[in-house]
Amino acid sequence: MYEIFVINPGSTSTKVGAFWDDKKSFTKNIHHSKKEISSFKRIIDQLSVRMDAILDTLKEENKKIKDFDVIVGRGGALRPIESGTYRVNESMLKDLREGRQGEHASNLGGILAAEIAKAASIPAFIVDPIVVDEMDPIAKITGRPEIKRRSIFHALNHKATARIVAEKLGKNYKDLNLIIAHLGGGITVGAHKKGRVVDINNGLYGDGPFAPERAGGLPTWDAVDYFLSNNFSREEIKKKIAGDAGVAAHLGTNDMREVVMRIKKGDKKAEEIYSALIYQVSKEIGKIAPVLFGKVDAIVLTGGISKEKNFTEEVRKRVEFIAPVYIIPGGDELKALALGALRVLKGEEELKEY
Repeated sequence: MYEIFVINPGSTSTKVGAFWDDKKSFTKNIHHSKKEISSFKRIIDQLSVRMDAILDTLKEENKKIKDFDVIVGRGGALRPIESGTYRVNESMLKDLREGRQGEHASNLGGILAAEIAKAASIPAFIVDPIVVDEMDPIAKITGRPEIKRRSIFHALNHKATARIVAEKLGKNYKDLNLIIAHLGGGITVGAHKKGRVVDINNGLYGDGPFAPERAGGLPTWDAVDYFLSNNFSREEIKKKIAGDAGVAAHLGTNDMREVVMRIKKGDKKAEEIYSALIYQVSKEIGKIAPVLFGKVDAIVLTGGISKEKNFTEEVRKRVEFIAPVYIIPGGDELKALALGALRVLKGEEELKEY
């Protein structure tokens, strides 16, 4: 058996866990105060604070770094790469430290993994970062030659969920055509064709359905007119598209549990926005089916919102004519990272170089 330590940095937390093969030994969600995090100018400046918290956790759990076979970090905003498990090398560390593809807490995943692994001379990996790009070239073309569609999505959970459904179907992921919808703070709906995500909406900046904190696709001219007429700065526009957007902009909350409670109390506005979100997710699933020529083995709903039974049932009613619908609630990113490393350690997949 292999012992694997996993690190998943988020905006105000660092989730860590230890696994014996695919069996969880322990997990912990280390919280960082917003005040502490906001005192740092750049994401990379948070490194020592998060490192100390992780090392303290290992002491509490009576774990030594040398006990582990590998340290795995969540992949960050790197240049576009294929799906898979990658060795953390100097080229990757340089890009993560510089934040060339964007500042994101996940950039710290590979760096933390490498720093911890170095102390015990063991390898450090990342698995399926948000920049996984397997899109068909034709899927990237837009109506402006200067602008191409980009692949930015919940690759880690998409791929992990795809393998879970493949196992349920008794088939190999690489033999299936799937439509997977990750329903979280951002929403991404992807066409998985024989193991590759050949088309996907950009879940971060302005593509696909709106989400709890994303605007999704907007009518282009109306959006341009709104941003220009209000003299918004570049950063303000980004926040209007991702952050203070979607459900949060309409209802003042990005918590879908709160939205459901408000609906139960008779809030008609909350009900309208909730229904619109169901409509847009369903529409995106239907829109992507022709990418697979309608030959879809399964539709999969995953992510935090998929825990809401009413939401998933309403989506199911609209899309089950395409293919059977599977619900895989939530998303265990720590386990997905551990499994990515395990496939390499067992020789089921090749370790990739960045």
